[in-house]
Amino acid sequence: MSTLTKPNHIGRKISRIRELRDMKQEALAQALGTNQQAISAMENSETIDDEKLVEVAKALGVTVEAIKNFSDEAAINYFNTFNDTKASQVNFGNSNNCTFNPLDKLMETVEENKKLYERLLQSEKDKIEYLEKLLKEK
Repeated sequence: MSTLTKPNHIGRKISRIRELRDMKQEALAQALGTNQQAISAMENSETIDDEKLVEVAKALGVTVEAIKNFSDEAAINYFNTFNDTKASQVNFGNSNNCTFNPLDKLMETVEENKKLYERLLQSEKDKIEYLEKLLKEK
């Protein structure tokens, strides 16, 4: 028996999108005004009525079409090709366009830490100098 999910299993698609959104069943249940057991049952259902699907899509922050057309392969392609316009047609409700270079930000932080360390070191040197001065006066 194959362990692969049927391509039109809406419940499994909802489950995968929820997992990709890092959302627990309890959180989705709360957003839908139901309980975790109902979400579990829904995710095990092969079909879901359209009205419920609209509510689920809204709670997950995606479109109904994104749920219906979801596939693990498309999700992997989406995350591997952020700048590809074809992949960005799969709407997961957020735009992941980075407007800065993370390595530049990291290096800025390193430089700030270096300056703070130098100030702390100078402060300690000043303190030692002051204490030595006090000792010589006695």
